[in-house]
Amino acid sequence: MAPTTYFLLVSFLALVTSQAIASDPSSLQDFYVADIHSLDMHVSGFVSKDPMAVNADDFFKAANLDKPRDTMKSKVGSNVMLPGLNTLGISLARIDYAPLGQNSPHTHPRATEILIVLEGALYVGFVTSNIDNGNKLFAKVLNKGDMFVFPQGLIHYQYNPIPDKTPAVAIAALSSQNPGAITIANIVFGSKPSISYDVLAKAF
Repeated sequence: MAPTTYFLLVSFLALVTSQAIASDPSSLQDFYVADIHSLDMHVSGFVSKDPMAVNADDFFKAANLDKPRDTMKSKVGSNVMLPGLNTLGISLARIDYAPLGQNSPHTHPRATEILIVLEGALYVGFVTSNIDNGNKLFAKVLNKGDMFVFPQGLIHYQYNPIPDKTPAVAIAALSSQNPGAITIANIVFGSKPSISYDVLAKAF
């Protein structure tokens, strides 16, 4: 094979490969409604219902997103409700914050998050990775109607800074049906078995 032909072939394959892995695979059907009564589970979620048996109620959920959640049962004064949408790549949460309550520093390994404040005010922020910008904090106080984006995988938090009887409410949309949640303090100090105190002392 001539060097020029070889070079063109390699360049073409590199271009095709880069395009092929640039995004998530496309869905092979219009929807994949979960059969929540099935005992089988797959990596992508529940087994699919028969498409001929799907109806409008399968795309509706009485999620009570307009109802306040009980924040008194949470150690950090926040309560999260997260309905998932099987294989559609999105999920939604209502988060209620008691006065001085917070959604502790955490990360979603599989999703970017958009947070919209419905009531009250929130002090929010995220921290970049060790390499990009060297653990830089991006923080902002949000008021009713404001929106903030937390990039996928980065540690972020929300805190209700108002000490009186003013709760805060937010809606969070995430770019995965199963975004995952890693609460930093719980993972580091609450693992089973516990991480060695020597390791934690050295780290902190």
